[in-house]
Amino acid sequence: MIRLVAPPRPSYLRVVRASAWYDLVVTAGFATPWTYALVHGALSSWGGALGLGAMPARDPLQTLYANLMGSVVVVWALLRVVRPLPVHGLFDAAARTLFASWQAYALAHGAPRVLWPFFVVEVAFGVVQLVPWWHHRRALATPELRPRSAQPRKLYGPTDGR
Repeated sequence: MIRLVAPPRPSYLRVVRASAWYDLVVTAGFATPWTYALVHGALSSWGGALGLGAMPARDPLQTLYANLMGSVVVVWALLRVVRPLPVHGLFDAAARTLFASWQAYALAHGAPRVLWPFFVVEVAFGVVQLVPWWHHRRALATPELRPRSAQPRKLYGPTDGR
């Protein structure tokens, strides 16, 4: 069993909750076919006006995948808003790494550049949620940086004969 040791900073939970609120605001419109039609139109208009490219025409399969993504992300975000835990930040960072990878792939293969701002936010929240875990793990692995409470315990005393 893998034991995850969380970063000790309470401010970390504020980051986990902030990333959840961002997800709710950005993805709630993707959760139903009717709201996705509005979001799709807005992204196409915005991308066209800024010269970033319009979204491809909507079709039933694209709408299905948008709704699936929106529904899952809304539920995941609600969990992190209602009950943020450090491990939620770790898993959210992993999900953002995956999602940013697929956004980069889409951008490299001709997707509208209107995705760039979303890609930047995905990477930023991923890094902000992952770096404390990396630092904390490194500190635990380095004896001189390890907190006193995390020092290994002796399992035997000097009179043990070992």
